[in-house]
Amino acid sequence: MNDQRSTLDHNPRQTRRSQGQIVVARGLWHARPGHAEFRTERLPPLAPGEARVATEYSAISRGTERLVALGQVPKEEWQRMRAPHQSGTFSFPVKYGYSAAGVVTAGREKWIGRRVFALHPHQDYFQVSESDLIELPDTVPTRRAVLAANMETALNAHWDAGTGPSDRILVVGAGVLGLLVAYLARRIAGTDVTIVDIDPSRAELAAALDVNFSGPDDIGDDYHIAFHATATSEGLQTAIDACAFEGRVVELSWYGTTPVTVKLGGAFHSRRLQIVSSQVGHVAPSRRSHIGHRDRLERAIGLLDDPALDTLVARSIPFDELPEALSSIWSSAALPPVVCYRSE
Repeated sequence: MNDQRSTLDHNPRQTRRSQGQIVVARGLWHARPGHAEFRTERLPPLAPGEARVATEYSAISRGTERLVALGQVPKEEWQRMRAPHQSGTFSFPVKYGYSAAGVVTAGREKWIGRRVFALHPHQDYFQVSESDLIELPDTVPTRRAVLAANMETALNAHWDAGTGPSDRILVVGAGVLGLLVAYLARRIAGTDVTIVDIDPSRAELAAALDVNFSGPDDIGDDYHIAFHATATSEGLQTAIDACAFEGRVVELSWYGTTPVTVKLGGAFHSRRLQIVSSQVGHVAPSRRSHIGHRDRLERAIGLLDDPALDTLVARSIPFDELPEALSSIWSSAALPPVVCYRSE
């Protein structure tokens, strides 16, 4: 695939003539706990300032999307947990997701054929305001671009943590988010970065990103910063126990309705440890005065210029198979596959 122009841009004149036509799109909806289905909708003629996108890939955020799919979003968080361009309401039915990349097929001349990223649910065609689209740089292939939402979360986490050169850093949880946090940490001068996971097969993924890997029984207690991304009490306890004096735990997990239990009666207070919540809904306070949401997302996409990151999007599943495959994706120990909308 040409990184500058998509193969879907096969006939620009035809796509421009079709701007006034009504397009029928298919989107993934969670109809009830554990049951997903396709629903169709008619996309009306474009309004001024809108563009239509043919999706090529989308990413599944297993942590958040699994909680949505299983109906485990707390009622008090229903409004705050709305995703951009979400349809329906919590708990069900709802169309949810926030990491799609594709090519513009209708809109202003300057956008036709351009590869773009948008925070949009899983859907084969969608239309949004031009301001909701970010054009992909030539250095970032469309498939890899679906890591943008997780990379944005990882970037915000480092801003919340105050990560600096020569810090000794632990990441607990070698999922996509944890691996991206570790990857960014490794790029900071002089850092000593280790990622820990109970699944030894994740060592191969860590090695592909040039990050040290360890099992939970082989780490010390002298880390300046410990990022936690397993959404389990055990993982959070591992992060707490690994911190040195006045160390900081940065909590990236979202637990939904699941209660969390940790032991704070040991060295937690005598070591003067901190637990900091990091959530991507707001730009970290240290950057908020001069960086907005769009700027942060653009910076995150720019950080995806490394081919080593392709190891995180190596597996794929056709969009047509997604509703039936979700239950196995939720329970699998492997990284979630990328959703593919066109033949590869």
